[in-house]
Amino acid sequence: MEYTRYEKARIIGARALQLAYGAPPLIKIPEGISDPLALAEVEFSEGVIPIVVIK
Repeated sequence: MEYTRYEKARIIGARALQLAYGAPPLIKIPEGISDPLALAEVEFSEGVIPIVVIK
């Protein structure tokens, strides 16, 4: 599914907030990444974030 830049920002932001509050990562954390936002971006690019946009 193709997301608009607004949908993508909302999904990544929501997931980063979850990670910042202690949610377990859905992937093995790549070396050099300690920022929740960066980890959320990697999870998004791999397509593992369980957030759905209803249109």
